[in-house]
Amino acid sequence: MARIPTTSPDTAAPSREDEVLIREIDEAVREDAALEFMRKHGVKVLGGVLALVAALGGYMIWDHYAEQALETQSETVISALDLAEKNDFKSASEKVAGLLGEDSSPGARAAARFIQAAAALEAGDKTKASGLYKQVAADPTTPPALRDLARVREVSINYDTMQPAAVIAQLKDLAVPGNPYFGSAGELVAMAHLEAGNRGEAGKLFAEISKDEDLPESLRSRARQMAGLMGVDAIVDVNKLLKDEGVTSDDEGDSAAAPPAPSAQ
Repeated sequence: MARIPTTSPDTAAPSREDEVLIREIDEAVREDAALEFMRKHGVKVLGGVLALVAALGGYMIWDHYAEQALETQSETVISALDLAEKNDFKSASEKVAGLLGEDSSPGARAAARFIQAAAALEAGDKTKASGLYKQVAADPTTPPALRDLARVREVSINYDTMQPAAVIAQLKDLAVPGNPYFGSAGELVAMAHLEAGNRGEAGKLFAEISKDEDLPESLRSRARQMAGLMGVDAIVDVNKLLKDEGVTSDDEGDSAAAPPAPSAQ
């Protein structure tokens, strides 16, 4: 016989047995939905997971071999530099020949070209050296610092055959204080201004070089003399300059302070 509810169906709270039943039904529905999803998309999901694992494994393998390749290239460059220090430029050039391909890193490839350019200069082949420097400067994958160095080197070996305007156009962006190649590029540009008859610009640039304390003293001294010839005062501290040149003012000061010798009567 059916039980007669004591409360309205709309307001009756579910019994404990009903809550358990509802929970079991909900879990069953969830399981069915999960199984149905796996039946429809399980292969795709599994394929995606496997592809991700394969990609990760492939990257790890590639990274391992890439690191090994970089180490090998670095060792080759170092070995070539050791040969160059022993004035065996021919062997150094041959040593890095295999680094000129596209499979080498940009830094190793640029280093190889620099070494081969040095070997070419040692052999008196300025044309080959100039071409190698131009390749470094024109390679967009080469680090900017090496491209700039190649520009300076290329102009320095071809300066005698270049027009002053070409030298200035090639290096004017490097011939500014604060640039790593200010000294070398600045001196070349200043000389080009001088040859072009622009003594004012030449003297100004020589003076800036002479005042840059980060540059070698030999270069600063040379620039100071050139600035003086152009009528530009490039001396900031006279006493410091005398000290740097090995001239002390102590003896001069003592002689100046000494009383004059008595005149003969």
